[in-house]
Amino acid sequence: MSTLKPLKLYGGIFPANPLKVALVFEELGLPYETEEVSMEERKKPPFTNINPNGRTPALYDPNTDLYIWESGAIVSYLVDKYDKDHKISFPHDTNEYYTANQWLHFQMSGQGPYYGQYFWFINYHPEKVPSAIDRYYNEINRVVGVLEKWLAGSEDGGDGKGPRNYIMGDKCTYTDLVLFPWQIFLPRIVWKGKLNPETEFPNVMAWVKRIEARPSLERVLAEVNTIAEPFLKAAEEKVAKAAEEEK
Repeated sequence: MSTLKPLKLYGGIFPANPLKVALVFEELGLPYETEEVSMEERKKPPFTNINPNGRTPALYDPNTDLYIWESGAIVSYLVDKYDKDHKISFPHDTNEYYTANQWLHFQMSGQGPYYGQYFWFINYHPEKVPSAIDRYYNEINRVVGVLEKWLAGSEDGGDGKGPRNYIMGDKCTYTDLVLFPWQIFLPRIVWKGKLNPETEFPNVMAWVKRIEARPSLERVLAEVNTIAEPFLKAAEEKVAKAAEEEK
């Protein structure tokens, strides 16, 4: 892939949705560059000519002259186009191919929206809406519970096949890379002072640590942790303040 021109990722590598794409780049060894797009810039041309929905990430691939947006669609494109050896994917028309796609849709329709709404009501909503915060907190725990039982391979909510290291078994795939970014900051800004994830969700926490330890992701995760730290500190302060007000 050394002859490839660098792909351009609009939106940097943080928060979770751009990070999903960056993790796929890293695992596949694809050359890429990032371009930050401010909140204001996302809502007007020229960025809305790239993504009329005014959100990041978006991708430009100069090797195929393709602009594409929506993180799930971007990941599907990268895997179909560049993972010919199925390093993080599976051959078309296999059971594994469709099962992996199922988990991508679960991430896009369940995990991402629920987590995102919780972060919104905690950090940005101008009014405090306890019922909304409670709803999305409970939904986060429900979704993590789905992952917990699946990774455990339990008879109760899993497939009964016993524990697995990754979503698709012993192989790290794009399903792990899209689900992982939304999980990594939960202990600090969702669960802190409320539950112990190591005891409530031991299989999920072990899975997170397994992905964090991958040498292929070491550089980008170190970078994203540095970028995320101010956001995490601010979120922690807001959560702590809200907890004090409830007393």
